[in-house]
Amino acid sequence: MAITDIPEYAHLSDTDLDELAAALDAIRSDIESSRGADDRAYIKRAIALHRMLEIAARLTIGVSKGKLGWVVGTATLAAAKCIENMELGHNISHGQWDWMNDPEIHSTTWEWDMAGLTAHWQNSHNYRHHVFTNVIGVDDDLGFGVFRVTRDEKWRPRALMQPLRAVLLAVLFEWGVALHGLYSVQERETTSAGKSAHSKALVRKIVRQVSKDYVAFPALSGRRWWRTLAANVVANGLRNVWAYAVIVCGHFADGAEKFTPSVLVDETKAGWYLRQILGTANFRAGRVMAFMSGNLCYQIEHHLYPDLPSNRYPEIAERVRDVCAFYDLPYTTGPLLRQYMLTVRTICKLALPDWFLLATSDDAPETASESRFRNTPQRSRVARVGNDMRRRGLATAILDSSRREAGRRLA
Repeated sequence: MAITDIPEYAHLSDTDLDELAAALDAIRSDIESSRGADDRAYIKRAIALHRMLEIAARLTIGVSKGKLGWVVGTATLAAAKCIENMELGHNISHGQWDWMNDPEIHSTTWEWDMAGLTAHWQNSHNYRHHVFTNVIGVDDDLGFGVFRVTRDEKWRPRALMQPLRAVLLAVLFEWGVALHGLYSVQERETTSAGKSAHSKALVRKIVRQVSKDYVAFPALSGRRWWRTLAANVVANGLRNVWAYAVIVCGHFADGAEKFTPSVLVDETKAGWYLRQILGTANFRAGRVMAFMSGNLCYQIEHHLYPDLPSNRYPEIAERVRDVCAFYDLPYTTGPLLRQYMLTVRTICKLALPDWFLLATSDDAPETASESRFRNTPQRSRVARVGNDMRRRGLATAILDSSRREAGRRLA
């Protein structure tokens, strides 16, 4: 079942947790102090690339006459929308580029190109999900309110339909995000007027979005409006499916653990760090796929440092892997297809009542808890790595390495 005691699950002492937090804090400090011209140029190039691809796509769709031109234009438009949604909209709205003080590239001004409102999403995602990651009943992103992804959630007959709902959510992902954000902000409202204001704001955004993609651009194509309309429908669908796949691979693959609300009682910063590492999963990607996913192939790093620039996640990942290896913590990753198929297996399997399932709740591959260790001889991490002197020496080495890296970049 879900984890109720994170330090016990990870076999870490209080001293271990303090040193873990210090090592991860050092990584943050190094990146923050070395942000500069290269990072600024990166996000500017990303925005320019997105705009160039969208313009090229719309010209190709509008001017070309054959099927090949339509296919090329639609694929290019889908790529542009993926970049805007993942690398730009998602990351800018996290505040990753607020340090630049650029009014165009700021979390308070950017409105992304999809049905949902950025402000609604920031409440449901930046706050509810990132602060309370994978805590059952608190993180309302868990299962997205659509899937049963852990046996801690009671099985109900409607779960039988969740494989079909998964397909529908993938195709209509932007609409699911929009409604999820609305419900999240309305839950915090205490008056009917406040709830109504959020609903009206979302309706206005949807009207603008639908008018742009399905009325204005097709109208500009004149008698060939149907080609543009079809291209927008397909491009939005491809963007939705890609965003869905990236998100579920980071949260529902084996190794992305779930937690009970008890873990939040007196949770320290170290405990929060540990929960992010245990509750998320990466997938392996080259530079192009990483860019197209908004660098969310580094979901572990994103959850540890959601407001640090996404282009720095590859170098952060190298250091986070070293920290995880030292503290004998899992660093969950794998090929994209494998990670995605694990999520499909979990969604399909947990659609069934528990009495159809063979594994026990403590041995199920899609979830884990400290209970699986309680009937076996336990060893502390100190015993596995060596004596206390050696442990402290290695921890110091990690911190020294962090300082050297910061010095190298500043130089």
